[in-house]
Amino acid sequence: MPRTTTPRVAALLAMAALATGCATTQPYDYTALRQSNPRSILVLPPLNESPDVNAGISVMSHATMPLAESGYYVLPVALVEQTFRENGLTTPSDIHAVAPARLREIFGADAGLYIDVTKYGTTYAIIASQTFVSANARLIDLKTGALLWAGTASAASDEGGNNSGGLVGLLVKAVVNQIMASITDQGHVVAGVATTRLLSAGMPNGILYGPRSPKYVQP
Repeated sequence: MPRTTTPRVAALLAMAALATGCATTQPYDYTALRQSNPRSILVLPPLNESPDVNAGISVMSHATMPLAESGYYVLPVALVEQTFRENGLTTPSDIHAVAPARLREIFGADAGLYIDVTKYGTTYAIIASQTFVSANARLIDLKTGALLWAGTASAASDEGGNNSGGLVGLLVKAVVNQIMASITDQGHVVAGVATTRLLSAGMPNGILYGPRSPKYVQP
């Protein structure tokens, strides 16, 4: 005899299906990025919304490699910082306020990367201690000011970790994690993971491969 579905079970199944549908990632529209086809990128000092004063510097130090490996020429960070300083610009907020056309005039780059660090640091709760880093990025055409691509990424120090060992084990683990984060600057390590996820080509809805990559697709 066929098994019937109760109204409650049917409602739960419908909610699960709805949640799955909402979680589906929509393909990113790369039309603007393909049309602009930037070859060089100017990475601006990140804005920092976290309480850790080192967050922007940490993320900035990791930004060049994934972009270069993705096939773009990235202007040297030290040269960019010195040029901004010589023009009286020392804070990320002031630098982000400069008109794209002006940045293009000064640096000659095709696109500017604007990063916003939204989370950075270690949180301690009774049975858990983790270091989180989250950041958003926007790639702007410095000729027109148009948005070419935007993305977001996060990373945590305990990704994939298990919670076995009972309450005492969890408490000990939380304390050890907190101590290790203080000693080893774990935020900087996690920032490397988050930044690589954010700025590496080939990631879901990530930036496209640039002209210097063997995986580059001609627009």
